[in-house]
Amino acid sequence: MDDLLQDPRGHGHTENFPSQSQEQPGLTHATIPEPDHGEETYVGSNRLKNLKALITGGDSGIGRAVAIAFAREGADVAFTYLAQEQEDAKKTQEWIEKAGRRCAPLAVDLREEKNCTDAVEKTVAALGGLDVLIINAGYQKERKGVENISTAELDRVFKTNLYAAVWLARVTVPYLHAGSSIITTTSIQAAQPTPDLLDYAMTKAALVAFTQALALELTPRGIRVNAIAPGPIWTPLIPGTGWEGKLEKFGQSTPMGRAGQPAELASAYVFLASPEASYISGAILPVTGGRPL
Repeated sequence: MDDLLQDPRGHGHTENFPSQSQEQPGLTHATIPEPDHGEETYVGSNRLKNLKALITGGDSGIGRAVAIAFAREGADVAFTYLAQEQEDAKKTQEWIEKAGRRCAPLAVDLREEKNCTDAVEKTVAALGGLDVLIINAGYQKERKGVENISTAELDRVFKTNLYAAVWLARVTVPYLHAGSSIITTTSIQAAQPTPDLLDYAMTKAALVAFTQALALELTPRGIRVNAIAPGPIWTPLIPGTGWEGKLEKFGQSTPMGRAGQPAELASAYVFLASPEASYISGAILPVTGGRPL
């Protein structure tokens, strides 16, 4: 068999995950096994040469994988992270700069409207412009019945996953131009919600509508808007969700029989940001291990 034709069922971690838990936000070094962000495998080919991108939640998980891929494709990258994630953010910065690209790490909590504005304006100042906005930062927590969801937790989920998306887009759009793009990270939960992630699923379904409506608004101006819908992906967010007794078999219910790795999503974001996707806007691209969206 050609070396390129490898069985996708055997990629990444295919065994049970060890029992573990973290406080949010989760950290990469405490996630066992550590997720694969493509550090040693992603090879770029200048598909995003000289573009300037802002990635929210770029310190770890999907965000770090996308940041590494964008840098290796020739883009300069700014990314946001929470102050508690400084160690992870430093690693992401090192990988971006190792690729020879400019990097602007931004320690901000996107639950505050002003912080979203500051993140965009600091990106423009540091990189000299903005071509691609990737709205990726997210928060989820296991819910044990709707009667147990506090208003404080509801605010945290909605502000992180949804309010920030609107605030960021509102500030970013005036800087964009024909050929620019916005990419959101939604979830298979948007189409197949589970009760234990009720409020998270609500926000991800809303992000689908946000993406499609914004695409209708901006595509006539030459600005494309699309979304990636991941399935179960092994990131620090997962041990921080609180799934007692469920974590060990995380992702094994997919047709692939395993969870995905952040590195397996990076090329999808690269594609949607690149000129190769010039006729794609308003799309929701599933990366779900075979689950239908």
